[in-house]
Amino acid sequence: MSLVTIIDIGSNSIKNLVASRERPGAPVAALKMRTIEARISAGISQAAPSLTEEGMARGLEAVQNLLADSVGLPPHPVVLVATSAVRDAANGDEFRRRVREATGHTVRLLSGQEEAALIGRGLLSDPVLSGLRDFHVFDLGGGSLECLAFAGREIRHAASLQLGCVRLTERCIPDPAAPILRDALIRVAGITREVFAKSGFPAALPDGATAVGTGGTLTTARAILGALENKALPDTSPRLPVERLRALLLDLASQTLAERRRVPAMPPGRADVFPAALMTLVTIAELGGFDIYHHSLRNLRWGLADESLMPFPNPL
Repeated sequence: MSLVTIIDIGSNSIKNLVASRERPGAPVAALKMRTIEARISAGISQAAPSLTEEGMARGLEAVQNLLADSVGLPPHPVVLVATSAVRDAANGDEFRRRVREATGHTVRLLSGQEEAALIGRGLLSDPVLSGLRDFHVFDLGGGSLECLAFAGREIRHAASLQLGCVRLTERCIPDPAAPILRDALIRVAGITREVFAKSGFPAALPDGATAVGTGGTLTTARAILGALENKALPDTSPRLPVERLRALLLDLASQTLAERRRVPAMPPGRADVFPAALMTLVTIAELGGFDIYHHSLRNLRWGLADESLMPFPNPL
């Protein structure tokens, strides 16, 4: 059996996946998974973003805690990657240097195209999506939104857009601790539409397109909606109607940050950016004319695990 540890250093959260493959061609299996809301990306919306000392300290501590999950396992490769927050920060290389000095591991900096391709690779391993051949993928993170168009289960188009929920919250919501005003949500929707229009990706979004969503926002939304029915996440449907997401958005936007943090299944570290994230996903659904997100828990970490355990050419 082959093992690999993946650590994904994202803008809002840092996650690990300890994965195995019993034999060549077998599916990747998760042995351990954990997420730490570290928020290293504060200030990402600035013209020249830079990681703060506090953000880098939180990020380094999270990486060290997640690496500890692999202690006691047989020797195996450890892969650390960083995405939008580190990619865009003027001092991103300094953070990577500190991680290497503290842990001995090099952080691989992914381009937007690499990130999108690896997300697509992870999605193709999800049995929940095995029946889909032509679909669009939206992976919403704290710093960026990765968009993919699949035809015949092959990536035909990919784009990395600066529509992450931390970025849009900083730009559009003056006081995340207060109830979110309608004008702020309208600004989020307007920026989302503007960025999509400039990207050209809407050309690959025919009306009624099948949409797959990944990332912490849809995972959290699914968990919250499940909690309303006294269901744990694994027992909930992976099909998330956009109308339910819109209703959840309106409910949560009317609450203070303190109230949102008390919502069952809401990670406290995500409650401030969650309304902007939901508004982004609802706006994308309106642009694409679809009414359901097919949710997948497999994205970047799973693609990296598959790449590490059984290399084959990049799908792009």
